[in-house]
Amino acid sequence: MSATDDERLTDLAASTARDDPRCARSPDEGRPAPPREYRRVRGWCGLTVATAALIAGVVLPHGLLLAAGLVLAALSAQFFDSHLFRPRRRSPRG
Repeated sequence: MSATDDERLTDLAASTARDDPRCARSPDEGRPAPPREYRRVRGWCGLTVATAALIAGVVLPHGLLLAAGLVLAALSAQFFDSHLFRPRRRSPRG
């Protein structure tokens, strides 16, 4: 491997450790963890609460609860978008 390849790998490892320390640390511990953009716990929890609110809004004829469930479902669906968690890269000016 050339020196530039080693520098790129070192920069990549440092970037991963800075952006997602849990994912970078996991191979050393023997328990690999998925990257942050693939962890969808918040999305599933939000959809569970939204579904409960929707069902409660239908069973108890309560329009505000039904609307709140719909809004919460739309908001929690955004947590499934992996592009949401990617850091934006600045374009070099020159």
